[in-house]
Amino acid sequence: MRSALRTADRSSYTIRQAASILGVETATVSRAVRVGNLRAVLQRGRLVVPASSLTRLLGEPAENGGGR
Repeated sequence: MRSALRTADRSSYTIRQAASILGVETATVSRAVRVGNLRAVLQRGRLVVPASSLTRLLGEPAENGGGR
């Protein structure tokens, strides 16, 4: 994961860029969008992730994988 997400520099990211920021595969980001865990919008005919959605996701605590 990148050390800083500069939302002031960009308003949205491609699926590939979002995956790079999150440190996951593009398929993982696409799946998150498809199931509704990550918001994406059509912008000029391409699917992009708003910077605010990434900021919100990065600010949430990670799930502990089913631990108690």
